[in-house]
Amino acid sequence: MWSTLARKRFQSWSLLFACNLMWALQFTCYKLVQDQVGPLFTVWGPMTLATVMLYPFVRSEKGVESQKGGRKRQDFLVFLLLAALGVFPGQVLGTWGTRMSLASDAALLSVTAPICTAVLAVILLGERMTGITWSSFAFAIAGVVMCLNIGFRSLDLSIRHLFGNALIVISNLGSAFYNYYGKKVLARYSPMEVLFFTYVAMFVIMTPLVMVKEGHILARIPGFTVRTWVGLALLTFFHNFLSIVLFLKALKQLDAIQAAVANYLVAFFGVPIAIIWLKEKLTLLGIVGGLMVLFSTLLVTLWEDRHPPASTVQD
Repeated sequence: MWSTLARKRFQSWSLLFACNLMWALQFTCYKLVQDQVGPLFTVWGPMTLATVMLYPFVRSEKGVESQKGGRKRQDFLVFLLLAALGVFPGQVLGTWGTRMSLASDAALLSVTAPICTAVLAVILLGERMTGITWSSFAFAIAGVVMCLNIGFRSLDLSIRHLFGNALIVISNLGSAFYNYYGKKVLARYSPMEVLFFTYVAMFVIMTPLVMVKEGHILARIPGFTVRTWVGLALLTFFHNFLSIVLFLKALKQLDAIQAAVANYLVAFFGVPIAIIWLKEKLTLLGIVGGLMVLFSTLLVTLWEDRHPPASTVQD
């Protein structure tokens, strides 16, 4: 029978699997909406709706607010920092880059986010890279290299696509910063509050930009096609709302390095989704590579459950 700790960690890993599947959908969604919606509105619209959806949940947590100490009004500056250096580049540059590149490329390049997160965790959180964690990274990287065989078959090496891929990599640095700094804020705020206040900060930052650069899109909303509405709906509920809530809850039980390894599943799920969308063929080498990515995640999961580290970092 599993111990209470093992059960909680299994639940956390299950949440990570679910949110990585949701994140993998985003690349196809960007392609679904790109004909009628600009990159700024693609982020601002779903995120604004997700903020409204979160408000009742944040209100319901007011009763336990007193259990969290050290809160200050100046904390909003922290959320502005999370938004400006984390969410804004992570979503806006990622959206822009995917529109200029391919959905399959974006899914494959998502593997740079775990690497950035792990490095930040070691440098800024003091977390340890154990031998089994290094091994899991090696398996994951080898699997991703095999998956690249799929992407290179349809890779457009034009300047536009190369620039788009560069933007995607830069956006992953923003995501890594949010993963690191978001965990520190959890000492004073619940996961739901962190998400809500960060989105409020994003609304403050992005609204003027959207009104100036893409305000004309608001008048065209009645003419959106079903395809555009489906893309925006998926981005709103799964990408901007449910996936991040589940991720922050999982991060309370797992350290940032373990979560980084699990994030390789974005490529594992995202590449097949992109292949279906782009009508590409899945090769045997790609299938083997995907299985290696999955194995790397299971390796660190099962090992850490049976062999916990001797010491842990205090939040």
